[in-house]
Amino acid sequence: MLQELLRVSLPVFRWAETGARSRARAVCTLDDMPGPSFLGFVWDLVFKRGLARLNELQLEGVQRYGPVWKVSFGPILTVHVAEPTLIEQVLRQEGQHPMRSDLSSWKDYRKHRGHHYGLLTSEGEEWQSVRSLLAKNMLRPKAVEAYGKTLNSVVSDLIAKLHLRRHPDGLVTDIASDFYHFGLEGISTVLFESRIGCLDKVVPIETKRFIQSINTMFVMTLLIMVMPQWLHQLFPKSWNTFCQCWDYMFDFAKGHIDQRLTAEAEKVVQGEKIEGRYLTYFLSQTGLPMKTIYSNVTELLVAGVDTIANTLSWSLYELSRHPEIQASVRHEVLAVLDGRRVPEAADVAQMPLLKAVVKEVLRLYPIIPANARVITERDIQVGGYLIPKNTLITLCHFATSRDAAVFPNPNQFQPHRWLNKHQNHHPYASVPFGVGKRSCIGRRIAELELYLAISRILIEFEVKPDPEGVSVKPMTRTVLVPEKVISLQFVER
Repeated sequence: MLQELLRVSLPVFRWAETGARSRARAVCTLDDMPGPSFLGFVWDLVFKRGLARLNELQLEGVQRYGPVWKVSFGPILTVHVAEPTLIEQVLRQEGQHPMRSDLSSWKDYRKHRGHHYGLLTSEGEEWQSVRSLLAKNMLRPKAVEAYGKTLNSVVSDLIAKLHLRRHPDGLVTDIASDFYHFGLEGISTVLFESRIGCLDKVVPIETKRFIQSINTMFVMTLLIMVMPQWLHQLFPKSWNTFCQCWDYMFDFAKGHIDQRLTAEAEKVVQGEKIEGRYLTYFLSQTGLPMKTIYSNVTELLVAGVDTIANTLSWSLYELSRHPEIQASVRHEVLAVLDGRRVPEAADVAQMPLLKAVVKEVLRLYPIIPANARVITERDIQVGGYLIPKNTLITLCHFATSRDAAVFPNPNQFQPHRWLNKHQNHHPYASVPFGVGKRSCIGRRIAELELYLAISRILIEFEVKPDPEGVSVKPMTRTVLVPEKVISLQFVER
């Protein structure tokens, strides 16, 4: 999912309003487009809202300027689009090799260290070739179902961890911490087909450091992106911290890759048959350079942790506050299992309410609140404006997924809206995994892991809110995360 990560979430701020001039032409230019003054932009960037509230500033931008507006920050001009029909217009004109915004800081690091690009950082033919290889094992439903047994073993360890972490009253503090470990363990089993101890009673130091490196890297990403490269020498601390985080993440992935491939090579020498579906071995058989494999596996590891941890946290947070929906989901799961305690991947197709819960959570709390495109082949028309090629276009997904015109009561958790056959939603109104070729390569695996985890947690526990009654809102840390620690009560059934 993080392949949609981008720097263009930056310029979604409240600014001094400039307003659009009246137009006589049928097609307007960027000069006619409304947007902020530079001083207003800087005020919100530095003093008013700050980077953590970029998601809310999308909503404010729509209120002030309508569904399309522009922002200039130095030499960078960004067009913001916040209406489903207009987002569809952009994506239908993106060409054969869709291009995201330039993840400049991530690419700068790879150039600095001599690493290759992965799925999150590559473009064009390079990106297309690797995505095509991975799609065979990550997007085909039958291929994904094969990971069900392995992922269920990780879910079992998560359940045991929750039992261990419960206070006498059932309270588990900071559930995201456990879910981060769960997410890393899950994606590791898919990539390496081996366990790395994230959910053990004593978590390995290197695992803790890897997760901390991810957290710090995301915080630093936005800061590094607004700094010109020449500032890295004048203010080296931020750049050095950013590089140290990536250094550790690459070393962590490389160590596990090398360990597994060495073990497989020894089996071949001994004449043993190699079985398994883990992706690192699959990539190693394609002829890709090892540097390309290291980069792709590292980026997949980074992508898998936040997606699972935050979505699972929000899902249980909302279910705890809506006990009637929680009870309905549990009833649905138990009815499908018919006496079994562990659901299989194939069971999920018979659990529409469970799937609707996850869909509704991702509408309210999309992991990537905004992504972007750069149309390089030609000028395009969007919402009556002619947008020149190579213009950075921000797609404001947080705003569209909370548009009252598309989703009645948009700020309320209502999973049944996805089950109402008479209530149609625009297909581009809520696209948390992206659309088309640039959609999240790990979507099906992430969804399966979430379905298995939620269903089994509800079988084992009644999930209740924090007795302190703490209300939690989302904030932007490059990805969308809870602004406060989420703690919940897990009462044994």
